[in-house]
Amino acid sequence: MLEKNFTRLNKYLSEVGYCSRREADKLIDQGRVTINGKVPEMGTKVTPDDIVRVDGDLVNQTKEKHVYLAFNKPVGIVCTTAKNEKDNIIDYINYPKRIFPIGRLDKPSEGLIFLTSDGDIVNKILRARNNHEKEYVVTVNKLINPLFIKRMSNGVPILDTITRKCEVEQISKYDFRIVLTQGLNRQIRRMCEYLGYEVMKLKRIRIMNVPLDVPLGEWRYLTEKELEILNTDVGDSSKTEEASVLEDTQPKKRTNNSRRFTSKNHKKGNSNKRSAQRSRDKKRKDRRN
Repeated sequence: MLEKNFTRLNKYLSEVGYCSRREADKLIDQGRVTINGKVPEMGTKVTPDDIVRVDGDLVNQTKEKHVYLAFNKPVGIVCTTAKNEKDNIIDYINYPKRIFPIGRLDKPSEGLIFLTSDGDIVNKILRARNNHEKEYVVTVNKLINPLFIKRMSNGVPILDTITRKCEVEQISKYDFRIVLTQGLNRQIRRMCEYLGYEVMKLKRIRIMNVPLDVPLGEWRYLTEKELEILNTDVGDSSKTEEASVLEDTQPKKRTNNSRRFTSKNHKKGNSNKRSAQRSRDKKRKDRRN
């Protein structure tokens, strides 16, 4: 059989709309997936003739038309497919087809989140190195001053890294708008906490080209135009395996749809790597001589 007919198992599960690749990797690692009755290794490829089951249930190989939803998540709803979480987002929406959220919006936050049956687009959007914009309006517990805005914009040390430079704008005494192109765990809350502020309310109002325009707790389908632009924006995005490479080893392309920034620490790290490589090359040359 031609190699082109083989598909990685995690990609296969996402393409048929069972789950995202990330969730598929978890299922495979837990030994819950079988191919022709046998538990496969991570990275195993399948063919259209293979019988794939998850927890003993046959995975439907019929490729249906994918759905894409824009949902205004209320505070208290958890962005998980786990049924043991009573406030999980899937039960809340109660959509008749298997769907899963793209990324997360933590329980105390509200606003826009995508849900879909398309596992491939999940991975492209989730990869931080693709620089897809997400916009938030945030309310904090203290008066905002120019120094706070400047420091938030220029990057804050959290989680053993420096956040990327980003667009931040004050919109009232206690409210600001921020546009992120990365998705660190509870990033905005941690950034504010580092600067001595506490987030009282956090709402995501845009993901890439899609604005939040539905009432709280409701959803709508993405329009054909939104999907066209969204697919164009993620068209050059790295696939799962490629995007696993450390970000600073990959060159970045500038696009009109996203603002690209590089921190001073990042530049310094690349410079140090180049210096170390030149030193190693010199030592090899000296040994040859």
